[in-house]
Amino acid sequence: MGLKALDPVAYGKLLAVELPSRFATAGDFDRMVARLEESDFAKWKLTQEENALREVLAALIQVYDDEHHSLPEVQPHEMVKYLMEQRGLTQVDLVPLLGSRAQVSDLVNGKRAISKAQMTKLAEYFEASAELFL
Repeated sequence: MGLKALDPVAYGKLLAVELPSRFATAGDFDRMVARLEESDFAKWKLTQEENALREVLAALIQVYDDEHHSLPEVQPHEMVKYLMEQRGLTQVDLVPLLGSRAQVSDLVNGKRAISKAQMTKLAEYFEASAELFL
């Protein structure tokens, strides 16, 4: 079964209320984030038009976020250290996940690169994007 076409009148009414466009201020960004979160927790099933508007808002939010709130470049082992610190973990806590104490020590101290398998395990363990460990 294919997707039903958007109702231009219903979608137009939603667009007229929200007026989605590139955000000029942080206030615009905050307002749209709040609107998107509101729709995430709606107690009703969103219409196809509401879902289309959500996609537009999410894309605009992502663009603004990427331009204004980018993460600083951090070496993968520094990110591991930071995440460990935030959770009160020690290197010993990562041994079951990554292998021996020597492997964990080398990884955390930047002496050993993080393998793809370790990257996946770390991402799952810390509930984060694997890209943090690239």
